[in-house]
Amino acid sequence: MRRAGSLYDRILSGELPSLLPDVRGDPRTSDLPVVRELGIGSYAATPIVDTEGQVYGLLGGLSRQPCPTLHQSDGGFLRLLASFLTEFVIDLRQQWESRSAVWRQIRRLLDQGAPDVVFQPVVELATGRVVGVEGLARFLTGRHGPEDLFAAAGMVGLRPELEMAAVRNTLRVLPSVPGGVILTVNASPDTVTSGLIDVIVGTGAPERVAVEITEHDHIGDSQELLMATEALRGHGTHIAVDDVGSCYSGLEQLLHLRPEVIKMDRFITHRIHLDPARRAVAAGLTKVAAEIGGSVVAEGIESIPEFEAVADAGIPYGQGFLLGRPTAEIGEACSAGDRLPADVVAGLPRGPVSAAGAPRL
Repeated sequence: MRRAGSLYDRILSGELPSLLPDVRGDPRTSDLPVVRELGIGSYAATPIVDTEGQVYGLLGGLSRQPCPTLHQSDGGFLRLLASFLTEFVIDLRQQWESRSAVWRQIRRLLDQGAPDVVFQPVVELATGRVVGVEGLARFLTGRHGPEDLFAAAGMVGLRPELEMAAVRNTLRVLPSVPGGVILTVNASPDTVTSGLIDVIVGTGAPERVAVEITEHDHIGDSQELLMATEALRGHGTHIAVDDVGSCYSGLEQLLHLRPEVIKMDRFITHRIHLDPARRAVAAGLTKVAAEIGGSVVAEGIESIPEFEAVADAGIPYGQGFLLGRPTAEIGEACSAGDRLPADVVAGLPRGPVSAAGAPRL
């Protein structure tokens, strides 16, 4: 029941009974506006309370006709149902309070100009040259990592807005990125289809930007996403997919989007020098890249043996702590090739990149 006409309040206060067989014939209720508006002839109602005894609402049933046989004992079922609903009330209230707190937290971060951005280089393995820089969101909350906060933002409908803020903060450094180096931003499908193209084209240099699409599980065969990526390509923007090789959805995304850049998941890179199966997956991705006119970037290169195994598999590009850690200084990220470990530099073949991994960065 609604509060209209004070029927709700009068039942809860005890001024009116929980059951009334003839509402229009009772002088206490016959003149109430809600009785006329809804045509109430009889009702049965009982309050729903939480575990602390606080009233959450009123559970009731209405009839347009008087019900002379309605008896107090008939309210037993409603009271039983209300007792069961108490547990759901607790869950609903807790969910509402939790989501409200998350919404306020994300909103506060956005109002403060978050997220901050750090930059990690993408290196051509044959030469040590930095060919790309990826912008990675960071938050100063200290309690939750970026993935947790983006997931929380998605729970309250703010993920596209938070991602768009990260994209804008990343693109601010584009004028400082040297020619020939691509700046990568990360975006989920919802963000890609929510006006991302306007932000990227607005830089005046969309051909110097790559969009790395995340959240594979939300893609499927989305025509809207395919149209958005084609529109971005029309302006020269590169399309990348991440985490390829870690799950079926990543491969599905690869086949749907046919990206210029395939980011091989760090799960494949980790200890690749000790696992023939991982090396086979890596070699297979280079063949797929050749078929679709793209190139492969191996994520998570952290050791010399991993570097060597990835290069031996024909993968032209790499990213990871060995090649350059994330840094807040864009100039430092773009010059990471000048600071490669001596063992890496000594092992660089300085030869051309294989045709199977023809660079598109």
